[in-house]
This record gives sequence, C-alpha cells and structure tokens, in this order.
Amino acid sequence: MGGTDGTAMARVLRDPVAGRYLAGVVVSGFGTSALWLTAGIWVKSLTGSDSLAALTVCAMWVPVLGGPALGALADRLGRTALLVRVNLAMACLLAALLLVDSGRTVWLVFVVLVLYGAGGVLLDAAESALVAGTVPASLLADFNGLRMTANEGVKLVAPLAGAGLYARFGGPAVALPAAVTCALAALLFARLPVRADPRARSRTEPWPAELAAGLRRIRASAAVRPLVTAGSVTMLLAGVNGAVTFAYVDDVLGRAPAYAGVLYAVQGAGSVAVGLLAGPLLRRLPERAFAAGGIAVFGSAVAARAVPLDAVALAASAAIGFGLPCVLIAAATAVQRETPDAVLGRTAATAGSLMTAPNAVALALGAGLVAVADVRVLAVAAGTSAVLAAGVLAAGGRGLRGRT
Repeated sequence: MGGTDGTAMARVLRDPVAGRYLAGVVVSGFGTSALWLTAGIWVKSLTGSDSLAALTVCAMWVPVLGGPALGALADRLGRTALLVRVNLAMACLLAALLLVDSGRTVWLVFVVLVLYGAGGVLLDAAESALVAGTVPASLLADFNGLRMTANEGVKLVAPLAGAGLYARFGGPAVALPAAVTCALAALLFARLPVRADPRARSRTEPWPAELAAGLRRIRASAAVRPLVTAGSVTMLLAGVNGAVTFAYVDDVLGRAPAYAGVLYAVQGAGSVAVGLLAGPLLRRLPERAFAAGGIAVFGSAVAARAVPLDAVALAASAAIGFGLPCVLIAAATAVQRETPDAVLGRTAATAGSLMTAPNAVALALGAGLVAVADVRVLAVAAGTSAVLAAGVLAAGGRGLRGRT
C-alpha cells in the first residue's frame, strides 16, 4: 500500500499540468504570504493605528463574499488564459504599492489588497475547474493534499522573509518581490500543456440564476452538501480559536505575544503533514470519515488549550494544523468530482465562500468574546462544538451507507 501511495504522489508531481501548476502555487503563494503579514506592519508604521493595521487582513478576506459572481466569471472565460491574465494584473496592482510613502497614500494599500483578494478568489475558481478537467479523478485527493502542503509550507518561511525585508528596506521591498512572484506564476501557467479551452459563450440564463447555479449544485449533491456544511461550521470555530490566540498565549500560558508565532509555525507543520497524507488516507477512508476524523482531532486540540502547559500547547497546535484542513481537502475533492465542468468554477467558488466567510465573521466576533469570557471556557466550548459536528457528519455517512 505504501508503495502505491508513493507512486500516486509521484504521478501527480510528474503530471505536466499538476506539477507545473503546483510550482505556480508555490511561487505566487510566497509573495502572497509575505504580503499578508507585512501589509499590517506597513500600515501600522505609516498611521500608528492598530485598527487600520487589522483591517488589512479584512481587506483581503472581503472579496470571498463575491465568490459566486467571480466563479461565474471563471466559467465564462478560458481558464488557462484567466490564470495568466489575472496573475499579470495582480503583478501590476502590487507594483502600484511603490507609490505608497506616507499616511496620505495608505488608502492605496487597501484598494490593492481588496482587488488582490478578488483576484485570488477568481484564480481559485479557475484553478479548481482546470485541475478537475486535466488531473485524473483518482489523483484529485493527492493533488489537493499536495496543494495544501505547498500552501502551508510556503507560509512557514514567507512571512519571516517578508518581515525581514520590510525591517531592512521598507514596504516597497516586499511589494516588488510579490509582484515578481505573480509575474513568474503567470509565466508558469502560460506554459501549461493544456489545449485552449474557449469558455466565452452567450448567456443562456439570467445573471442571478447563473450566480445561484453553484449553490444549487451544492444543495443538490448528497456528497458535497454535508462536507461544505461541516466545513462552514469548522471554519467558524477555527475563527473563534484564531481570535483568542493572543489571549490564550498571555492568560493561559503566561507567555509573551511573540510566542504565538511559535504556535503558528507548529500548526503550519501539522498542515504540511496532513497534505502529504491526504491522498493515501482518502484512498482508505470515505470522504466523510476522513473529514469527520480531522474535525474531531481539531476540536479535541482546541479544547486542550484550556491546559496551561507548553507541551500541551505545542501538541495542540500541531493537531489543529493536522485536523483542520481535512474537511477542506475532502470538500474540494468532492466538488471537483461531482460537479459538471460547465458550472465547476462557480460551484468551487461558492463552496469556498461558504466555508471561508464564517472564519472571517468569527475572527471579528471572537475578538469581542475575549473581552467578556474566559479563554479556557471559549476553548472548551469551541472544541466540544467541533467534536459534536464531527459526530453528526460521521453519523450521516453511516446512515447513507445503511440505505444503499
């Protein structure tokens, strides 16, 4: 079995489309991850405002709410060409940050981040559809796992590199390399050995109906609907967990705020590990069981944060990183497998919006909850809720098998 799993991963990496696409993910992801941290530091130094600095993260998240519309656009255009053109547009956007030199021009940072976030949603929709049409169905789980590994692996080093560049040379020193990574990603995607896929077509139904097509597909699919629902709940709880992290480090562990960086790094390592194991595990387990197991691990680890021990904190962070991505990988794979090509872009984008938006909402709500509730209580409540959600997902899967 181990040899088969290794062969499957090797086939993904050797596949001319999958291999080159993963290279593009690593290249562009490095610039995005570096910018994600540095934008807040940059805005804080220019304005002195903690609130404006925090809004930089929100600016990149807001476009997720437009997922159905952006996904519909991805379905109407040639996907390979879209990957190239959007990356080039994002490179030009990031280059515009070279004009930011004071608090008077900081508004440009927010404009660029919102447009950059919208480009990211559009790219994810086009990429998901392109991969589903070119990578063999038997390798989709391996591919999605490796994509997670690539994303999380980059996050382990890129923010530190970005912070170092910013400290030495300032914001433009991060914006320019990020623009270069987008341009390099465009070059890699332009060389994808994929036949032209002209998607432009006349609209066959009203625009509102086109936007709702992805949601209709999710609701109609017995395989996709429960995974996306479970993903939404899990990401909501993950947002609460993320919002209380600094309070957890201070109130429970008695550590300096910088210790949160250590926990995030350990969590990232857990996500890298599960990305490598996702394909082999999904060949042995039903998607629901894989997702439910991951959610249970995540929930147990969040609840363990009530224990004021460093060893438990490190183990819990690794387990959170390992368990949280499982439902996202399972849902992405199910969407790619179950959705017709004509509506795959908007279905993938809608699923992404449904699973990502609750995280952003919970980050904001969690910040308020920390002020009125004990961190330990919040951790146990969020963790227990996640374990219950895992049980509901697993029980639904058993019920389906019993009726077939």
